[in-house]
Amino acid sequence: MTDVEIGLTGLAALIALIAVRVPIGIALIAVSFTGLYVLMGPRVAWGSMSIIPYKFASSWLLSSIPMFLFLGFISYHTQLTRGMFNAARIWLASLPGGLAIASIFGSAGFAAVSGSSIACSAAMGRIAIPEMMKQRYHPELATGTVAVAGTIGALIPPSIILILYGVIAQISISALFLGGIVAGLMTAVGYTLVVLLRVWLNPDLAPERDSSVTLREKLIALRETWPILLIIIGIFGGLFGGVFTPTEAGAVGASLACLVATVSGRMTLDRFMTAARETLMTTAALLIIAIGASLLTRFLALSGAGDFLSEGILSIASSPVLLMIGIVCVYLLMGMFLEPIGAMLLTLPIILPVVDAAGWSLLWFGIVLTKLLEIGMITPPIGMNVFVIKSVVGNLVTTSAIFRGVAWFIVMDLVLVAILCAFPDLVLWLPSLRD
Repeated sequence: MTDVEIGLTGLAALIALIAVRVPIGIALIAVSFTGLYVLMGPRVAWGSMSIIPYKFASSWLLSSIPMFLFLGFISYHTQLTRGMFNAARIWLASLPGGLAIASIFGSAGFAAVSGSSIACSAAMGRIAIPEMMKQRYHPELATGTVAVAGTIGALIPPSIILILYGVIAQISISALFLGGIVAGLMTAVGYTLVVLLRVWLNPDLAPERDSSVTLREKLIALRETWPILLIIIGIFGGLFGGVFTPTEAGAVGASLACLVATVSGRMTLDRFMTAARETLMTTAALLIIAIGASLLTRFLALSGAGDFLSEGILSIASSPVLLMIGIVCVYLLMGMFLEPIGAMLLTLPIILPVVDAAGWSLLWFGIVLTKLLEIGMITPPIGMNVFVIKSVVGNLVTTSAIFRGVAWFIVMDLVLVAILCAFPDLVLWLPSLRD
């Protein structure tokens, strides 16, 4: 076998292992090590196993991931985001489907401290869905809206996906964060339009609008948002004001969250320990997958399979439009079966050289890629956000009903992806202001 054939055989074995439900991190490491052993011998294989994991995990930029995760878990377990939803609920009460729209913007607010779509869905699911059910919202609209609103968590900074992408693609994380703000806000507005359209077409989906809320009640509701606003202002004010770096922003945000939760009387030792334990478990899982992806990159580079596939993809796609359509289809398909970070790290060794050769902005592509990965969080059969919501509602709503509820939003997501592809400056203009 030639070196390229060994590389392609390794990729086929990787796909087979994932298909039989071997954890993606373990599959990546096993295939990469075996491929390097066959390709270069035991010294290179064991040398790569000793050097690459340390080199990747010791990256200073990656230290922000556990800090941002801890920030999100602390905010979730101490319910710092509840006031954000309550304020959105009162201010948007006069709109058709006001509670559903409030859950969208409440998720956007929680996204600014969590960086995880699953955390967003879990937090908003426990806060918003019981309230919508009590107000007689249709179960499909209530659960579907909260499931898709959680995907905003991966776009609005701090985003774990964007941090990992920035490290691997060697792109400024601050610039990615700025680009993600625009895409996240566009997503929130797009989802709001879907809710308004659905309620306009079928008024039975939501109760009648409440126009009795006074200005005084709205102003009082704003006072409840101070915990989360203080954290957001502290993080973004210091980050984009040049006081600290994105890596340091995670530690600052986590410290602020602990301080605010303690001052507001919501912090307990049990909640702190639970958040710390979940942070450690999630960080370990992410690092195992990321280390496996780094080993795969080395294996594909040494075998030449990476260049072979990249050149093949470029030769098949006769135009940038066809190339982009192909990439979109690949990620939509992968999103049906793989979790987002695994899908991203699995494919970046092949896709990044293609994007670079096509002359596209790696910053812009990172935002579009994140959007595509998050669509996978709500598509059947493995829509993780849907199953998070199912765990919240129990037997009150079926899984198929939740999937039906997100269908309208998936159409809007595809429209938003098309807009971002057609007008890259929508993503690039805000990062360009800091240059």
